Amino acid sequence: MQKWHSKGTAVLCSLLAVISIVPHAHGSSFVLKNEQPRDSLSTQVGEFAWEKLSPSKELKWTDCYTRRQCARLIVPLNHSEPDGAEATIALIRKPAAVPITSPSYRGPILFNPGGPGGSGVDLIQIAGDLFGAIVGPNFDVVGFDPRGISRSTPRASFFKTDVERSLFGVVPILPFANNSVEGIARSWARGRIIGRLAAEADDGYLRHINTDQTAHDMLRIVEAHGRSKIQYWGFSYGSVLGASFAAMFPDKIERLIIDGVVDSENYYATLWSNNLLDTDKVMDSFFDGCHEAGPEDCDFWAPSPDDIRKNLTSIYDSLRSRPIPVKTEKGYGLVDYAMVRGLVFRALYSPLSAFRILAKALAALAAGDASLIFNIAFIPPSKCSCDPSDGLFNNVIDGLSAVLCNDGDDVPGDLTSSEKYFEMLSKTSQWAEMWASIRLGCVGWPRFPKDHFQGPFIANTSHPLLLIGNTADPVTPLWAAKKMSKGFEGSVVLTQNSPGHCSISGPSLCTMIHIREYFTSGKLPPPGTVCEVDSTPFSRPPGAPRANKASSEAQKVFDSNLNSSAQRALEGASEEEEKMLQAITELSRNYPVHTLV
Repeated sequence: MQKWHSKGTAVLCSLLAVISIVPHAHGSSFVLKNEQPRDSLSTQVGEFAWEKLSPSKELKWTDCYTRRQCARLIVPLNHSEPDGAEATIALIRKPAAVPITSPSYRGPILFNPGGPGGSGVDLIQIAGDLFGAIVGPNFDVVGFDPRGISRSTPRASFFKTDVERSLFGVVPILPFANNSVEGIARSWARGRIIGRLAAEADDGYLRHINTDQTAHDMLRIVEAHGRSKIQYWGFSYGSVLGASFAAMFPDKIERLIIDGVVDSENYYATLWSNNLLDTDKVMDSFFDGCHEAGPEDCDFWAPSPDDIRKNLTSIYDSLRSRPIPVKTEKGYGLVDYAMVRGLVFRALYSPLSAFRILAKALAALAAGDASLIFNIAFIPPSKCSCDPSDGLFNNVIDGLSAVLCNDGDDVPGDLTSSEKYFEMLSKTSQWAEMWASIRLGCVGWPRFPKDHFQGPFIANTSHPLLLIGNTADPVTPLWAAKKMSKGFEGSVVLTQNSPGHCSISGPSLCTMIHIREYFTSGKLPPPGTVCEVDSTPFSRPPGAPRANKASSEAQKVFDSNLNSSAQRALEGASEEEEKMLQAITELSRNYPVHTLV
């Protein structure tokens, strides 16, 4: 019998791994208590025997993990051929606190963590209680692995083993080391190989792993709950999925939030050319925040933000010519330009959880100690296994390639076109070296017919959408939320004044109150609403001592303002609002959204 189980520890990364150069679907510093699971299908803490759960065309929930229920739903592989081949969608839910027969039961809210290729099962397994505290106790909090991803089948997998995949080094975002000309050529060549491997592994399922089919799957999930309209909260790529659903099924919207909004037209064109419009703003927030925090609370402090910037540039320049060999208890390898550049970029996704430790690692590196930054970046090597079913449901990067390459327009396969694309992208952002490889990963993709939905994103929905954007998001600029909102009549953009990717990268009780009110009553915030956050990356927990008590007056003012902000958030707050603030604070510190977009 195949051992189809989910290994929870795969997504329970330490805080250091949160800003690893290898972009996991999610980074998390959650620590689960060593509780004995109460359900019959759980094999041990963090594992669930999915193979024992029979798929069905109806939702048959079974206790799984800890305080969760799981199901496997059969859907058509191609919704245009409902009687043809089938796919199976893995689902998980944190049940509402009230039975479905209760008048106060509000139905399911579907969550998508982004990606493409992020696991909704992982998201709700770990963070379902926190999302439940935000939206309220009367909703089912539901996650699912989109078709082709992780526990949903058929699963996109182009390598025979995880070790083979690891040795090939499949990474969607990796900076070109030192030589962009060589880097483009290598990325292009790898994209050609990935496309060939994908074609060879395809038995007819691959072309159906796309957002169009997943949107149909979501409608089927809603209908399997006995409901006709969707309630949804999607992050990052989940905004493409949500916007596509809204445009395809405008009369099926009960509530729909898209958070960290992608320009879906740009996405479906496979351009990836306007994601980085605000990336420098997030980088500036690191320089400014570190300087404002002072040397007591930011290890990489310098007399001015520009000095901090120059010190980081000096590190880059040094590593380009002289990588540092490192051996620690975790492992051994090189700290080079690509590693550090990648770490800095990933930290921009989650400033609250990443900026402090990044500053500490950079300070140590500048002083000649590369061990901390190496340990942050270190990924344990893959372990060989004689059992081909081991890791069968692990989330792998192949699904990401399948969705984004199938969704978008075909990418020219010649190297010259890739070089011109990089030249164009370089004119718009200093981070082009980090981003170009996404499009280049599709240069060799099989040429399937593009007969699926790719827009337009114009609809008068049965209930208006809520779009959320941060003022400084590294990969989904606020501009995109405002653009996408124009196509959906009556929709509103809620702005969160913070750096980081998606609203949950920064704790804002204001934002969460608007989210709960939208889900519970349908009320939208007034147009132009801007929510502040209640904590900042370099702030210390209330009452925490300084590393150096001889602080500057500016630092005292900074701390005073921060504490006042947190106190104002709780003044007159209800018990439910206190729970909401606690939940979003834990989410922003411990479960940053680390999807591709």
